[in-house]
Amino acid sequence: MGKIVAFLNQKGGVGKTTTCVNMASYLATMGHKVLLLDIDPQGNASSSFGFDKEKKYKTIYDVMTNGVAIDEVIVPTKVQGCDLIPSDVDLAGAEIEMVQMKKREYILKDILADIKDVYDFICIDCPPSLGLITINALTACDSVLIPIVCEFLALEGITQLMYTIKLVKKHLNEAISIEGVVLTMKNNRSNLYNSVSDNLKKYFKDKVYDTAIPRNIRLAEAPSYGEPIVLYDNKCAGAVAYKELTEEFIRKQK
Repeated sequence: MGKIVAFLNQKGGVGKTTTCVNMASYLATMGHKVLLLDIDPQGNASSSFGFDKEKKYKTIYDVMTNGVAIDEVIVPTKVQGCDLIPSDVDLAGAEIEMVQMKKREYILKDILADIKDVYDFICIDCPPSLGLITINALTACDSVLIPIVCEFLALEGITQLMYTIKLVKKHLNEAISIEGVVLTMKNNRSNLYNSVSDNLKKYFKDKVYDTAIPRNIRLAEAPSYGEPIVLYDNKCAGAVAYKELTEEFIRKQK
């Protein structure tokens, strides 16, 4: 039985897509069969794997709104063992179309039920919002991984996110849990990191990962070349951190 993990923070610019893409890639290089599902209309996760959004491929939008079979939209990536279901800007209009559908919160859950056993992990890159598409991801997933930028305002918006997850757990998906919290964009000011980390640990207890992701220019460059960091520069500080984070993630599964 595969595990579905939603990567989510409604606050933008926190390294959510970077974390999803690179953890999915490292999981694959460590021998796991992985699917990355991009449900962000911006399609940044798709671009990070070199998916050309200018070409009209079928995407998750076609599956969710037009009844296209999910097998028709899964594409292999440059990372062996990691597949992708791409997204594009068409998905922005999907929420309006989905409002009229029956069981609209369960659309993604029903779609993934057919392929969940095919993969060890399905990583969902969610949009930076708490709309109907994100609710679909929360209803479908087993757990939520929350990247939080290493700043004093890190907890801003987290209260609403946790309230949303609580509502989903009560009404739509009683099995959902918090997978963990990852601190991203750590700089050399260790006092700031320690302060933010301590505040998060008071809130999330042992759910905060020991591994933090540093600010790293190579991580920022990699998407423009259509490659995850494991292919672009697996020796840089960002690559080392994401490998360690993925290893920590795997240990927590046991």
